[in-house]
Amino acid sequence: QVHLVESGGGLVQPGGSLRLSCAASGSIFSANVMSWYRQAPGNQRELVATITGGGITNYADSVKGRFTIARDNVQNTVHLQMNNLKPEDTAVYYCYAVLAVRPGQLYTYWGQGTQVTVSS
Repeated sequence: QVHLVESGGGLVQPGGSLRLSCAASGSIFSANVMSWYRQAPGNQRELVATITGGGITNYADSVKGRFTIARDNVQNTVHLQMNNLKPEDTAVYYCYAVLAVRPGQLYTYWGQGTQVTVSS
């Protein structure tokens, strides 16, 4: 059984920073794409940042220059460093990963979500 477990959410003032982490556990052969999504109340879930197995990154325009995604391929973890947070960043953040449980057999997984609230 494979799970994605997120941590690091919380309440922060505007301009502050938070670091989200997501660890994939279980029988994993390798991790492919790993991403962070977010969903604010009343909004659709949106892609925040993604990183390929080779380290290529992509960001939503709204977070470019403020957020940084990074991964550890040995421990199958992905992190999201969020700086200069704004109230509009408030949302539940979800980890997403494409994982191979054996060579050539890929599945997609979602974490349970972690709340990020930016407020004074």
